[in-house]
Amino acid sequence: MSTPPGPAADFPRIFPLAAYFRARLGGAARKVPLDAGFSCPNRDGTLSRAGCVFCNPAGSGTGLFAQGHSLAQQWARLAPRLRARHPKALLLAYLQSYTNTHASAGRLRDVLDEISALPGVAGLCLGTRPDCLDAEGDCARLDALAAFAERGAATGRGQPGPGFVQLDLGLQSADDRVLERAGRGHDAACFARAARAAAARGLSVCAHLVHGLPGAGPHDLRDSVDFLNGLPVAGVKLHNLLVCRGTALEGMWRAGRFVPSGREDYAQAVVAALARLRPDICVQRLAADPAPGELLAPDWGADKAGTLARIRAELHRRNTWQGRDGFCPDSPPRWGDTVEETP
Repeated sequence: MSTPPGPAADFPRIFPLAAYFRARLGGAARKVPLDAGFSCPNRDGTLSRAGCVFCNPAGSGTGLFAQGHSLAQQWARLAPRLRARHPKALLLAYLQSYTNTHASAGRLRDVLDEISALPGVAGLCLGTRPDCLDAEGDCARLDALAAFAERGAATGRGQPGPGFVQLDLGLQSADDRVLERAGRGHDAACFARAARAAAARGLSVCAHLVHGLPGAGPHDLRDSVDFLNGLPVAGVKLHNLLVCRGTALEGMWRAGRFVPSGREDYAQAVVAALARLRPDICVQRLAADPAPGELLAPDWGADKAGTLARIRAELHRRNTWQGRDGFCPDSPPRWGDTVEETP
């Protein structure tokens, strides 16, 4: 049995995004946020018009589609900026706003055709909900995404691309009671079906989890990680719950019916969850990014750097790492011998 590294040892304690991209894409990569004009079933009346309790009405995107900018125009505007800062990185199209499979399969195929024609695009990341992929027996949307991955795309190096497609799939919590209180409109079993169906088609799944949702117990994040460990999930993004303007959560907070978690509580919950997380799942985010002007509470939510520093310090204090509890108790995996890049 090997001896665990000492608390002061400098080594990667999570599976970082840099190592994941190098393994999947052969090098560094950056995401170009794009807005394809999709809506959300929790906004357009399909399920409700209220949205999830925490969701910004603007859909966490650029809003460029509503301003009349096509995907090609958005790419021409945003991609060169990233290319100038990261000249060696591959560029991934990131459909971020709202629910990017909430449309007919034909509409989705048209959007994918537009993306495949973008100059130098090396792959696609697409944000969606597990209940907006396909109904049972109808896999047209998943099949369209799989076909996009199979035909590939041109990379920034001018070579045939890997056809990388990542679904950023919102779970938020594995507790159905918490999902109901959050107004999600789906249960954890729906997420599991979607993750399995996507992975069976060669699509990468990145799950989103939120700590501190109304009604969530103290171990909700840890238990949600345990749920993900049994699914074909390739990545995870962890978020501290933010009270944003225009959300249902704002009303609960102003009425004194909701109190956000403290930073120390969040750091403790994240580290406990990471220690149980399967070591092959890439940690793509450790804290939320509020948009300018949207954050109401907690105050520490605006200090992402401080939150990341607190999580790193707690990992070192406990001398723990991703997967230590049950998967790799003696020492962390090498994760491509990369320097840790904390998201």
